[in-house]
Amino acid sequence: MRIPTSQFAAPRIDARALLGLYDPADSTDWAPIRAAQMNGGAQMALFMLAANVIGATLVTLSFAHLVPLAWLVGWNALVAIVAVGVAVRRLSTRNRTDRNATLADVRGTFLDGIALGGIWAVAPMVFGHYADPIALLGLYSVVVVLMASAAISMATLPLATLLFLGMVGSAMSGTFVLLAMPTIAGTTVIFTALLMVGCFARGRALVVMRANEIALSERDETVSLLLRETEEDSSADWLWEIDAQRRVVRASPRFARSIGVDPTTINGKSFLEILAGPTWESGNFAAGLRALSDKLKAREAFRDLLLPVYVDGQERWWEMSASPRFVEDRGFVGFRGVGSDVTEQRASADKINRMARYDTLTGLPNRLLINETLGQAMQEADKWGSRCGFMMIDLDRFKAVNDTLGHPIGDRLLGRVSDRLKTLITDNEIIGRLGGDEFAVVVRDATDTAKVEQLAHTIISTLSTPYDVDQHTLFIGASVGVAIGPRDGRTPEMLIRSADLALYRSKDAGGGVFHAYEPQLHLQAEERRVLEMALRSALEKDELHLMYQPVVDAGTGSLTGFEALLRWTHPTLGPVSPAKFIPLAEEARLIAPIGEWVLRTACHEAAGWKSYSRVAVNVSAEQLHNPGFVAVVANALATSGLSADRLELEVTESVFLREGTGATQTLERLLDLGIRLSLDDFGTGYSSLGYLSRTRFSTIKIDRSFVTGAARGVKEAIAIIRAVVALAQSLDMTTTAEGVETEEEHMLIKTLGCSKVQGYYFGRPLPVEEARGLTDSVGEQVRAA
Repeated sequence: MRIPTSQFAAPRIDARALLGLYDPADSTDWAPIRAAQMNGGAQMALFMLAANVIGATLVTLSFAHLVPLAWLVGWNALVAIVAVGVAVRRLSTRNRTDRNATLADVRGTFLDGIALGGIWAVAPMVFGHYADPIALLGLYSVVVVLMASAAISMATLPLATLLFLGMVGSAMSGTFVLLAMPTIAGTTVIFTALLMVGCFARGRALVVMRANEIALSERDETVSLLLRETEEDSSADWLWEIDAQRRVVRASPRFARSIGVDPTTINGKSFLEILAGPTWESGNFAAGLRALSDKLKAREAFRDLLLPVYVDGQERWWEMSASPRFVEDRGFVGFRGVGSDVTEQRASADKINRMARYDTLTGLPNRLLINETLGQAMQEADKWGSRCGFMMIDLDRFKAVNDTLGHPIGDRLLGRVSDRLKTLITDNEIIGRLGGDEFAVVVRDATDTAKVEQLAHTIISTLSTPYDVDQHTLFIGASVGVAIGPRDGRTPEMLIRSADLALYRSKDAGGGVFHAYEPQLHLQAEERRVLEMALRSALEKDELHLMYQPVVDAGTGSLTGFEALLRWTHPTLGPVSPAKFIPLAEEARLIAPIGEWVLRTACHEAAGWKSYSRVAVNVSAEQLHNPGFVAVVANALATSGLSADRLELEVTESVFLREGTGATQTLERLLDLGIRLSLDDFGTGYSSLGYLSRTRFSTIKIDRSFVTGAARGVKEAIAIIRAVVALAQSLDMTTTAEGVETEEEHMLIKTLGCSKVQGYYFGRPLPVEEARGLTDSVGEQVRAA
């Protein structure tokens, strides 16, 4: 509600304010009054234009036979130009000053009065010396009528009108004095003075009328408010009024009921003491009450000031608006205003604000609040020259819980994780959930980096402890990435990006660890981005090709087959290591189309070999988790014409880590096609014997690390190879030792009982032409034998 400024009475009209020379510092709102003055002038602009033009024409006709025609025409044109300019100027400001006008708008009209007064003063002062009695009488009549018209019609702009009357009247009376006509000169002075007094009085009356209209409008507004006080609606506004000593006067019943006191006893009490309630004695005032006290002390109007009050021991929220009251003969007499109880609206707004900033599942701050808090922490760090920290937390193996036990169990697990995180925070940190299984920590003061690192270790340790959820014992872990601002980023977005890169490094290291951001991580991320963009088009641009590494019999050294190895040669980057682009292809979900191309290409090539050599193709876990992969293999065999027993698919233990995805069933269906399966890198992962019991593998491949270890005489490596060989023989499987590079390694592997060997000692990966030539020669030897 708008608070009345006129206090329901016509304001005292200051003459300087009326003329537009002064802006009074009282409670009167002069903006709409000045707008009424400007609008009044605009309404009569065309009338005064016509009066000026007609008057100038009559004067020209009266002096046509007495004054040179050029003078009259020039003066007449000048009157028309000035009159048109004044009319256009007043009409152009009509829209801009429709409701409110400034002091400069009214003050600027004096130029209109001076311009018109100056041009009309020329007529008596110049033409009067040439006039005969009849012409002089005609001039006097025109000027008198024009002055009277201006005094009546343009009284709303008294400054311009008074200047016009004064200049024209002075010129006329001066002319009569020079013509030795003192009686008419004196009469002209009196007439001019009367017109000026009448003009000022009329202008003041018009202003008073406008002020009364404003006061009446405000009174109607207040009456409407008073009528609302009779309603039972507790949200209705109520009036309050205090005197110059800030004591309550004429308290309304609703105001008294809202504060919980008797209306008959509240008058005369300190307004601030009533609002402060129990905090008055302690002096622990709310910020809103202090702001209200400052406004009252400064005698400044205010609106929508929010402050807490205590009613019957409960905190309520009030919204207050008021303006100071001034009386003409007494000056400042206090404040009158309105208030309303907005407790319910504030509670609703707080609830909406909380929903927008807190995660509904865990109750932790969400991404929005975390970003806001990080921004504040960075501002404080920049202000005091300190540091702040940001951690990103990602849960390890959480997806397996969702996939195997379902999302309800996963949601309850997230709740347990958030409960543990809450126990770790102090006033220096805020922990939130970014979404999914990602959490974050904002460290307001991260000057002590050792404490930040210790917190990261504590988070990993705490979250890695087993969880009991709905009779399930769940094992997950956590990976953490840490960034310190402003060192690792001068904006929240940059710092979050840095922490994300550090988290990616932690995940890439296998999880369960934390890494702090390092500048080279950005370079690595940019390199990964460039590689990923190039890899997405590598297949279409025919940049991929296969190399074939021989696999030979450990005893005889004869060729048994090849392993197809994918290679990528970029036109500008050159050869890209498989250790770089294969993990990138899996992460970017490109491994499926690339793997299918490898399979079809290898099958087509092997089908043309003259010897009965097998071809081994590596298959990713992503491919085996696709139910349509069996059809892809069958189609590749049928299209190429390769017999199924000559195709061997190599898989790693990682395919068994995602339960419930159908990988085991896919492998069984592939075996039904007649192909062979090889378990690659056995011994480097979880190495569960259950994998071997559930799937009919043909070959177990022993990783190169055990081969080199055994060659150096490491007892554990030798024992592992012997165990794997014995296990394979008992399950009717063959063994292939990878990475054999020397005669010594070959003889040791042969002694330990491995069936086949693969490595640089027997041949590096060969281009397709060389591999084809090798198989052709082997085929010819077989046929010759």
